[in-house]
Amino acid sequence: MEYSLEIDGTPDTVPGGTGVLLLHPSTGETDRIDTDFLKTDTDHFLVVSTRTTAREVRQKLEYYDVDEECAEILDTLSIERGYSRRTSDTVHYVAAPDDVDGIVEHIDGFLEAHDGKLRLSFDSVTELAYYAGDDEALDAVERILNLLEKHDAVGLFHVSEEPHDESLVDEFRTRFDGIIDLDADGSIDAEF
Repeated sequence: MEYSLEIDGTPDTVPGGTGVLLLHPSTGETDRIDTDFLKTDTDHFLVVSTRTTAREVRQKLEYYDVDEECAEILDTLSIERGYSRRTSDTVHYVAAPDDVDGIVEHIDGFLEAHDGKLRLSFDSVTELAYYAGDDEALDAVERILNLLEKHDAVGLFHVSEEPHDESLVDEFRTRFDGIIDLDADGSIDAEF
C-alpha cells in the first residue's frame, strides 16, 4: 500500500511500513508537519502523546482542520499528573509516560482493530526517553516500527535534537526509512 505525503521536500508517496523521523530544534513548527502528515490519505490515525494532554491534541487537530472522525488519542500524561480525564471511544490513557509496554500494546491494538490506511504520530520520543530512559525509548521505537511494517501502516516520530547526545540522535537516525530535518527557521531538509 502506498501513502501520500504532503510535506515539503519529501517524496510524493511512501510504502506502508515506513517510519519517518522528524528531527527538530523546538516544538514550534512541528504541529504543521504533524497535522499535514495526519490529514493526508488516511482512514484512521493514532496520536500517542507523551508531551501534551489529549485535550491539547484535540485543540491542535481542530486548529489545523484535521478530520477528528479519523482520530484516536493515547494520552500518557493525564493520569500521572492527576488531571481530570474523560475516556471515550477515541481517547485512551496509560498510567504514565514511561509505561512503554502499555504504549506499545495500545498501538498494536489500534493497528489490529482498524482497516485501511493507518497512520501513527508519536509526539514525542524525546519525552519518552526523558521519562523511561534512552535504551527503553530506542527499544520502543524498534517495536513500534515492527508493528507498522506488520500492519502496512506509516508513522511519524518526533525527536528534539537539543536534549540528546549526538550519538543517541544517530542511533535514532539509523532506525528510520525517512528523516525530516526541521530547522529553527522552519525550513525542511528531507532524506528518504
